Order: sequence, then structure tokens, then C-alpha cells
Amino acid sequence: MEQWVRFTAQSQGRERLFRAAQYASALLAYSLHKSGATPELVLRIKQLEAHLSLGRKLFRLGNSAEALEAAKRAIHLSDLVLRFCVTVSHLNRAMYFGCDNLLWAGKVGLAPTLDQDKWSQRSFRYYLFALIMNLSRDAYEISVLAEREARSRGKVGAEVDRGAAGGTVALAGRARARLGLLCHVLRSNPPLLLDALKNCCDLFIPLDRLGLLKTSPGVVAFCGLSSSVLSILTISQPWLKLKP
Repeated sequence: MEQWVRFTAQSQGRERLFRAAQYASALLAYSLHKSGATPELVLRIKQLEAHLSLGRKLFRLGNSAEALEAAKRAIHLSDLVLRFCVTVSHLNRAMYFGCDNLLWAGKVGLAPTLDQDKWSQRSFRYYLFALIMNLSRDAYEISVLAEREARSRGKVGAEVDRGAAGGTVALAGRARARLGLLCHVLRSNPPLLLDALKNCCDLFIPLDRLGLLKTSPGVVAFCGLSSSVLSILTISQPWLKLKP
């Protein structure tokens, strides 16, 4: 109970709960539509989704400043690749939240002349680039940890050499060795695994909204719900959050 109280006391935690409920509503509406439910019921669920989305945007007011502060801290990271990926990601998140705040103002009537479609597309472009930077950072950390683990084992290099000279069978063995190494690295680093899974799920949302990868509302809703659950897990258990 204490953990739940601490979690809901955070604005980020409440926003993640609203996000999970929003995508759960979208997934339910899609499922009801596919199963032949009445249009009135589907419409009510979609209206609930819209209200939850609007509530989420309220919780994210001011997140641009937080993202900018995070970018300022990331500039001082010693690792050049991490510094670039994390800083650029935070800067794009700041722009994304800024666009999101404008969209909120337009939807509540504070900016009635705002072009919702144009600003929505801009926000998803910033969101997409932030996710690309996050995934690049995940891939870099995985490669560094895998190389470190390979050196500690002291035998992967020999397997690579044998694979290069031994044809298809040895090549398959080398692939299995690399896959086993990857699985070991991810199992040993739950924060990195959760972050990579969350970013992969989130990636489908801007790709679909920007028309770069057309899926279906059900796929988008499922990916959004999955990433929301993973985010809730990392917020409720701080040791699972990838740092820095």
C-alpha cells in the first residue's frame, strides 16, 4: 500500500495510469467493433478514451522544462555516444511535450485557431526521433556489455575465427553463440531489457500516426498499453529504471 501511495503521488505515475487506461480503452473499443458490438457502446468507449487522453495532457504540462533540465545534465556524461543519444533524446522530448501542451490548449478552447493536425504531426515527429535516440542508446549499451562479457569469457573470439573458416555449420554455431551472449546480457540487466522493450512498443505509435508504417488501431493500442505497463513497473520499482 505504501508503494502504491508513493507511486500515485507522482504526477508521472498518474500520467502513466491514465495512459494505460487510455490505450486499454482503445483496445477494448477495437475489440468490440471487431466482435460486432453496437455502435453506441463502441462510441462510449471511444469517448472515454478521448477524455483520458485529454486528462493525460494536463498531467504533462511543464514536462518540457523537466526534459530540458535532463538534457543539461546529460551534456556532462563522460561517454560520448551516451552523451549524444541521451541529450538529443531529451531535447526532442522537450519539443514533443511543447507541441503536446499546445494541442491541449487547443482542445480545451484556449487556442481555438490552432491547427490540430499540423501540430499533432510535429509532435509525433519529435516523439519518433526521441525514440530512435533511445533505441540507439539501448543498442549501444547492449553492444558494450556484450563485448565486455565476451572478453571476460575469453572464448568468443576463437569461435568467431572458427566460424569464418568452417562454413555454414560453424557460422550457425557462431550465430548461436552471439544470440546466447545477447540473452545473457539482457537477463543480467533488467533495466536495459525493459527500456528496450518499452521503446520498441512505443515506436509503433508515431510510425503509425505519421503514416510510415500502417498497422491497425488494435496493434497501436496493444503496443501503447504494453509500454504503459512497463513504464508503471519502472516508476514503481526505481531500480528497474535505466540510468542515466
